[in-house]
Amino acid sequence: MNAPASVETVSTAADKAKLALAGVLLVGSVVAFYVLGQKDLWLRVVVLLVLLLAAAGMFLVSESGRQLIAFGRDSWREVLKVVWPTRNEAMQMTGYVFAFVVVMALFLWLTDLTLEWVFYDLILGWKR
Repeated sequence: MNAPASVETVSTAADKAKLALAGVLLVGSVVAFYVLGQKDLWLRVVVLLVLLLAAAGMFLVSESGRQLIAFGRDSWREVLKVVWPTRNEAMQMTGYVFAFVVVMALFLWLTDLTLEWVFYDLILGWKR
């Protein structure tokens, strides 16, 4: 039986402080955008983007951010290992899917008509 997945938590005070500062910068960026409501739009957007980038940078230098980057790299390596189908194979499989959908639609339509006939005409005796 497989062991349950372990839950990783932020362990050091420095990482907690980095994540807290990233959160404060994130909230501060939105607050600054609205506080500067009387200023030019370009200034509001620049302040918003700068604070958002600072929050992202602070997150990425924390342990959680480094783990996220490592996960992204590992995921990209796995994507490169995928054997993608050729155009011909993809078109053939798409045709199979469309054919199956048409067959299922016809089957469900015929089933619906049959059940309608059985219930309304045979059992209840209602004639249309």
